[in-house]
Amino acid sequence: MMMGEFSPGIDEKGRIIIPARFREELHDRFVITKGLDGCLFFYPMGEWNRLEERLRALPMTNQGARAFTRLFLAGAQDVEMDKQSRITIPGRLREYAEIDKECVLVGVSNRAELWSAVNWQRYQEATQEDYEKLAEQMVDLGF
Repeated sequence: MMMGEFSPGIDEKGRIIIPARFREELHDRFVITKGLDGCLFFYPMGEWNRLEERLRALPMTNQGARAFTRLFLAGAQDVEMDKQSRITIPGRLREYAEIDKECVLVGVSNRAELWSAVNWQRYQEATQEDYEKLAEQMVDLGF
């Protein structure tokens, strides 16, 4: 399980170092794609394969399913860590997530999320006030 928050920084070539805690889950090769709320999702290959199967099972006749699948998969790219445990974030994905120099890598159970530091701060500020309400809603989801 991935959890925690790290600020790896990003170099001029668009590379970040994957923290040791996440390397165990992500392994040497994983998939990056456009996430929700303006971040990037990092999926271990096993988790990505399960997600891909679920996407394939969506009805092609459903317009929303087609649109989501197209956008989600079009933004996806598999990456491989180098010997220094770095990966290069593709430019189009950095642009999507507005990642410049400072970024935050957050563990979210079966995936990691990469945020621009500014957007992560904004997200936290916007949702912190609703934290208790969100916790109450989790009961409705069976938590």
